[in-house]
Formats: sequence, C-alpha cells, structure tokens
Amino acid sequence: MTRPDPVRSALFQISRPIFVTKKNNGPHMSHDLPGPRSGQTEKSQALPFDGFAPAIPLSALGDPAFTARHHLKYPYVAGAMANGIASVEMVQAMAKNGMIGFFGAGGLSLSKIEQAVVTLTSRLKDAPFGFNLIHSPTDSDLETATVQLYLNHGIRRISAAAFMRMTPALVYYRVKGLHKDMDGQVKAPNQVVAKVSRIEVARQFFAPPPRKLVHMLLEKKWITQEEADLSRFIPMAQDLTAEADSGGHTDNRPALALLPTMLALKQQCMDEYHYTDPLCVGLAGGIATPESAAAAFAMGAAYILTGSINQSCVEADISDDVKTLLCQAEQADVAMAPAADMFEIGARVQVLKRGTLFAMRAEKLYQLYRTYARFEDIPEKQRQEIETQLLKTDFERAWQSTRAFFESRHQPAQIQKAQTDPKHKMALVFRSYLGQSSRWAIQGILERKMDYQIWCGPAMGAFNQWAKNSFLAGPEHRKTSDLALNLLFGASVTLRAMMLKTQGVVLPPSATAVYPMKKNDILALAGSLPQSDSMAADPM
Repeated sequence: MTRPDPVRSALFQISRPIFVTKKNNGPHMSHDLPGPRSGQTEKSQALPFDGFAPAIPLSALGDPAFTARHHLKYPYVAGAMANGIASVEMVQAMAKNGMIGFFGAGGLSLSKIEQAVVTLTSRLKDAPFGFNLIHSPTDSDLETATVQLYLNHGIRRISAAAFMRMTPALVYYRVKGLHKDMDGQVKAPNQVVAKVSRIEVARQFFAPPPRKLVHMLLEKKWITQEEADLSRFIPMAQDLTAEADSGGHTDNRPALALLPTMLALKQQCMDEYHYTDPLCVGLAGGIATPESAAAAFAMGAAYILTGSINQSCVEADISDDVKTLLCQAEQADVAMAPAADMFEIGARVQVLKRGTLFAMRAEKLYQLYRTYARFEDIPEKQRQEIETQLLKTDFERAWQSTRAFFESRHQPAQIQKAQTDPKHKMALVFRSYLGQSSRWAIQGILERKMDYQIWCGPAMGAFNQWAKNSFLAGPEHRKTSDLALNLLFGASVTLRAMMLKTQGVVLPPSATAVYPMKKNDILALAGSLPQSDSMAADPM
C-alpha cells in the first residue's frame, strides 16, 4: 500500500481546517489547533502556527443565496445544450446529485419539449431542474407557445439564452403568478436564470420587467392588475450567468474581464432598485479544470455552469461518434460559424472544427447570402457545389423540404415571405442545412460526418488534457455529475493550497495536483462517506 503523503492528505480532507507549522523537513499539517510553542505562554500574541486554511466543503463554494434559492447542495449548473443534447437523463442525474441541469429545449418541436416536461416532472417531482428558453427573433409565436407550455405544466425555472432584449413572452413567464405572502413579501414563482455576455443585456435582466411590455400583457389580459403592479419590485432575473468563451452562441468574451464587470453591475442594480432578495452572478465558458473552477469562485462567481464538457458524457443525447471526436479535441480545435437560428443577422456559434468541414461550409453559405439577392444569381459552379456537396439535391427540392418543415411547425409567415422574397427563400434553405447539421451529429449519420455541427468551446480541450490517461479519458466513463464533483472538489483543494501559499507556506507540487477521481472517493474526502488511508494518499 502506498504510504500516505501527509501534506496531500491534509489538503484533500476539505471539510477539515488545516494548521501548518514549519519544520526543517517541510510543512507539518494538523487539523487541530496546536498548543503554545516552546517558550510561549498562553497569553503570548504569537500564533502557535505558521499557516491556516479553513475547511471548504463543496457546499461552501459559491454564493449560498443561489443554492438556497434553487434548493441545491452544490453551486453547479449543467447548461442547456440545444436539440435535447442536455437530455432528460442529464437533468435527472444533476438533480439527484444536489445540482441543477436545464433541458436543452432549443430547436425542438413543442411536442418533444412537452414530452420531456412530462417525463421530468413525473420523475423528479419537487427536485430542482429547469428548461431552456432560447430567443427566437424571427418567430415570436414559437417563443410565446413555449412559455405557455412551461406555465401550463408548472415549470418554475428557465434558462434564458441568446436574448438581446426583453420580449413579451419572457416577461409573461416572469410576471405570471406574482403575489404577496402572509408577511407582505413579493413572491415570484417563476425563476429566470439568464445567460448573457453583454453588459447592456445584463442590465435589462437585472432591471424590473419593462413597463411597456407589462402594460401590453395587461391589455391582452395575460396577466392581472396585481401581477402588473408587483412586477415593479422584482428583477427580470435574480440569477445571471456571465457567458465567456463558450461553445454554441458566444461572443468569445474573456472571463477575467467579463465576470468582474457583471459583478459590479449586480451591485449597482441592488443599490438602484433596492431588491430584498440578493442578485447572483455565475460564470460559464472555459470552465473545465480544477484551476478554472477555483478561479471562478475566487473572483466571486455565485456558481459555475458547464456545457461543452457535458456533451461528451454518457447522458448527453448525441451520437457516440461525436463523443469520440469531442474526447480527442484540443483547445485550438474550435472555430466560429454562422448560427442557424439567427442566420440573417450574422449571429455566430462556436463549434468543433476537428473532423468536420461544417464551419467552413456554413461560412461559405453566409457569404453567398450576403452577396446575392437570390440563389439563381450565384455563379453556376458555386450553385452546383452547394447542391451536390451540401444540400445533396437541387435547390428547388431542398426548398420543398424546407417548406414542409415550416408547415409542420405551423409557421406560414415564413413560407409566405419566402414566396415573395427570393433572398429570404435562399436564407431558409441555407438555414435548413445549418439546422440539420446538428441533428446529423446527434443521430450519427456517418455519410454526413463532414457536415456535423458540434457546439464546442476551448474548455473541451482543457478538460481532455486534464483527464488524459485517467478513467475519464474516454466517453464511456464520463458522467455529468462525476465531472461536476471533480471540478468542485478540485476547486476546493486548489483554493486551500493558494491560501497557504499566500502565507508563505511552501507546498510540494505533487501534494497540490488534483487528478480525476471516482465519485465515492470525492464524497469520502469531502466527509460524506467513510475514507480509507490509501485513497487519501493517492486519489488517482
């Protein structure tokens, strides 16, 4: 049996404080307060130790206001990867392990969303979980119908993503059900967890619902006078995720600049609007290692949110072929590409470029859309390339397929506009390719492998490097909750080590390195399960 490293063992027992005394052969660590040193009296002002690190249990990370609000044990969120990639199984796994996941409803039909709603509500009852609401700038009716579905089924948490401004549907969800409790406090049953990367959008979420939209909802009789009046006292979102360089929709913002900006805005809004319940800011984008998780919490993040790394887990509803590609990715294996849902306005998503030509092909379609007024104006050679390599059929047949899709979604306005505007018709066909590319990846259609759209940020490469040669190297053993616990535990160990280093305690690198660990080993070290000496010595 490997002899336990006492320094490492002390650091890893995160639920116990550390007292350090310096000796000739290095730091000596104890979990108990040492007595007076030789020559000292009890009244001596000199401390009997040279360094101290408090206990940092996993539940102590982040902001307790966030975990209490959502009834969580740990400040960790599994993000809503669209098209159901953040699956029912993933959301369920997070809820059962004291965290929260949001089902990836974006891009799915209302019937599929409702099926997931029914399944999760029946399985999880009152356990914490949520659903995604992605902004639909070209289809407000779909956004409203999705909100109505959530309200009908009592979904109390949504992840609001890709919003550039507040919309009637989003305000409707937030305001509906507002009331005062027995103590006269305003209660909002519907919680919005916003995901933003721009300060002007964050300011809208931290402000009360826009009065203009509230009055519009009141005139339509979607809300009551009481709900309209009480909306002045609540923010659109109490919890806001600062989205840095992430997979999918992203502005590639640097976390080191973004999070402090959002935290400053939070305090400004608390002072301006005098909210009784605290606002919280979490961080997403690039979080994939113990060090990055520790940095997020050290900067003041109320919680952390992950996405790209979860996509490689067993619960993710995406093909095994894609999971293998993700597990092979390095940090530079990502690129920006046009987004299917906001193609015309030039919105972009970050995707995996290794093993696929999607980013290059999608960019080509967008540039042609910008240049030409209709498909027929594109030079013949390029038209043929699009039809043979991307559409796999002629343009008119692709249009008929696209038209059938919008008919099935009950969106006649898109079809009517395309019949009078050939540029819009071209955009819809090109968007069809972009939209299907993510489904080919989900389904693992091998003949379309070069067209796979795989949302992915540089966090994927960072995680793969950290997990290299461990049991988490391949997708078959990656479980969402295991990844989450590893990042939280690693963050706690890293923070404790940094505290000691700032006090002049020299720690050997071998004692502070955190490697992937099994779930039960983490819980044992965290004080939730019995612990063995061999495990504490080497958690590999």
